[in-house]
Amino acid sequence: MKTRLMMIASVLLASLISLPASAQPGPGMGGGGMGPGAMQGSGPGMAQGGGPRARGPRDCSQAPNPAACTAHREARLQAREACKDSAGPQRRQCMHEQRQNFDCTKAGNPQQCEARKMAYKECQGQAGPAFRQCVQQKMPPADCSKAPNPARCEQHQKARAACKDKLGPDHRSCLREQFNVK
Repeated sequence: MKTRLMMIASVLLASLISLPASAQPGPGMGGGGMGPGAMQGSGPGMAQGGGPRARGPRDCSQAPNPAACTAHREARLQAREACKDSAGPQRRQCMHEQRQNFDCTKAGNPQQCEARKMAYKECQGQAGPAFRQCVQQKMPPADCSKAPNPARCEQHQKARAACKDKLGPDHRSCLREQFNVK
């Protein structure tokens, strides 16, 4: 009886120890394994959106506003071209500056585009959650009468007002409470 119990316990222990290793994805299954072809996606060009999670170009003909979609695509391409020689924080700063040069006349909502540019300019010295909060506070409230779903727009405005002084996880939990999301 005792040997049978010991064998069952040892088999159970061995399976529990090997379980985490067997649950890891191997090379070619989306894992970061160092098997053959693991470094296949690396090299020059990775910073330009050629990474493993990069998406292909969006089909602007299917967009709600094809002209705005095309304008955004052209602006992104121009920004990438202008910042191709920089890397790291300098590239991030260059891309930010290039985004500020976007022509709002081609945007889907030109007034909102201009307001966002002004808010970005006013919050320029901040970074991370503080920057996002600053931009959110500087942006004028959306005109819900022109929204496709005015009731939902009003709900969003109330949630933003209620959670405007919170950052990070506290902000997300506040929004969840406002939208009654569990």
